[in-house]
Amino acid sequence: MEAFLHKIAILHIFLGFFLILSGFGIESLGINYGQVGNNLPSPDKVLELLHSLRITKARIYDTNPQVLSAFANSNIELMVTVENQVLTTLMDQQQALQWVGTHIRPYFPATRVTGIAVGNELFTGNDMTLITNVVPAMVSIRAALVKLGLDQYIQVTTPHSLAVLAASYPPSAGTFQSELSSVMPQILKFLADTKAPFLINAYPYFAYKDDPNRIPIDYVLFNRNPGMVDPYTKLHYDNMLYAQVDAVIFAMARLGFQGIEVKVSETGWPSKGDPNEIGATVQNAGVYNRNLMRRQLKNEGTPLRPNMRLEIYIFALFNEDMKPGPTSERNYGLFQPDGTMVYNVGISALSSTSSTSTSSASVSFTSNATQVNVNS
Repeated sequence: MEAFLHKIAILHIFLGFFLILSGFGIESLGINYGQVGNNLPSPDKVLELLHSLRITKARIYDTNPQVLSAFANSNIELMVTVENQVLTTLMDQQQALQWVGTHIRPYFPATRVTGIAVGNELFTGNDMTLITNVVPAMVSIRAALVKLGLDQYIQVTTPHSLAVLAASYPPSAGTFQSELSSVMPQILKFLADTKAPFLINAYPYFAYKDDPNRIPIDYVLFNRNPGMVDPYTKLHYDNMLYAQVDAVIFAMARLGFQGIEVKVSETGWPSKGDPNEIGATVQNAGVYNRNLMRRQLKNEGTPLRPNMRLEIYIFALFNEDMKPGPTSERNYGLFQPDGTMVYNVGISALSSTSSTSTSSASVSFTSNATQVNVNS
C-alpha cells in the first residue's frame, strides 16, 4: 500500500501542478468508479487518488457503505445506483422509503450524494420489464426523498445506452426506438417535472469498432478532421460524441420535450481488446481521453447547445479484472489497481492544441432526417 500512496503522491505533484496553473479543476468532468475487481484499492485510497486528480464528481454502481463512509466530508459529488436486480422492488413506495432511509439518509449530508441512478442501461431490446418498471421506481424513490427532505439536494434519473436510439445520424435524425414509444415519454416527463438530467452512456469506440472502414478514426478520437455537417441544421460536428449527444436532444424534441439537460454518464476507450476489437489500443485510449479532457477544460457545449456545458463521466477509474465479456471490458481504466497509470492522460498535452490528425478522411454516411425544431 505504501507503493500505491507513493504513486499517488507523484501523480499529485505533476497533475496538481498543471491544474493549479490552470486555475481550476475540470468542473464538468466526473469519473466512473467501478468495483468489479478483486484487487482494487480501498475506498479511502481511491478518495486520495480522486483528490490528487482534482476530480470532484464520481459515480458508483451501487450504494457500497464503505465508499459512502469513506467519501464523507470529501466534497466529492457522488452519484449512486439502484442495482437493476432490486429496481422492481422499489416500485413500492414503502420499500423505496426504506431503501432511501437505509442507503442514503445515514450518510447525507456528510457524503455529498447528488444523484440516484435508478438502474443502468435497462433497455436491451429483448426484455422490456425493467424499462417498463423504471418510472414507478423513480417516482417512489423521489417520493421517499421528498418525505425525508432530501429532494432539493438529490436528483433521480436513469442512464441509457445508445441502444435507445433508432437513428442517430445525422444528429437531426435522432429518434427513439419504437418499442419505447410508451415508456420514454413517461421517463422524459418525470425528468422535466423534477428538473433532472437525461443520462446517456455514449461510446464512439463501439461505432468505430463495428465499421472502421467507414468511420474515420480521427472523428471518433477528437483529433483534427474535416468532420461532418448536419444537412438540416447546418451545424458542424468535429467529433462523434457531441453528435451522439445532440441526436438524443433531437429524439427528445420529437416527443415534445425540450430543455432537459443531457449528461454523458459513461464514455471511454479500451486500452486492450480481443483480436476482433479493432481500435482497442493504449495509444487510441490515451488520445481519446486526453482530447476529451482538453475539451472539458474549455467547458464546451455541443454544437446544438454551445452555451450549455456538457457534463461527462469518464469510464473508468480502474481496470476491473472480474468484469465478464470481451477483453475490452476489463481494460477501460485510466489506472491499474495498484495506482499505476495505464497510459499518461497528458498533463502537458492538455495545455497544447489538439492532437495532430492521422488521416484526412471525411465522414460520409446516408440518412433520412426529418425536420424537427429544437430550442437550444
